[in-house]
Amino acid sequence: MSLTVTLTFFLILSPFVSSLTTIGDNTASAYEILQDFNFPMGILPKGATGYELDRKTGKFRAYLNGSCSFSLEGSYQLKYKSTVNGYISNNRLTGLTGVSVKVLFLWLNIVEVTRGGDDLEFSVGIASASFPIDNFYECPQCGCGLDCVNGPVRKLKIKPSVYSF
Repeated sequence: MSLTVTLTFFLILSPFVSSLTTIGDNTASAYEILQDFNFPMGILPKGATGYELDRKTGKFRAYLNGSCSFSLEGSYQLKYKSTVNGYISNNRLTGLTGVSVKVLFLWLNIVEVTRGGDDLEFSVGIASASFPIDNFYECPQCGCGLDCVNGPVRKLKIKPSVYSF
């Protein structure tokens, strides 16, 4: 290819390339992006392979290496699809899809996560539960959660009013 053709090709494509990097600038990890918006990295399991973020709208998409499920403290079962979608802003994730929790006998979608001080509140629409943020400093691992070396199970700290309606 001649230098003129290469330069022309680059100039034609550069507006498209720059808009893509604005939407999905993968210089940081999905975990670092969560932290940029004041969330702990442990709300995503280990193994996120990438993300997309439109900083203008807050549309966020995290990619995992397949679907993922695990239990925390034996009482909370969580499932993540291979793609988690939503809108992110400082201290708030809304319109979430791709994450569900088993409550009693039902699987419910977690639709919103908000941070208030040192607590995270997870909403399934009709109910919500608050947990201290220090529960989420470590990323759980697919299959085994936070008990992957068969050591003592770390207890999940729960706020006194677990569910609010």
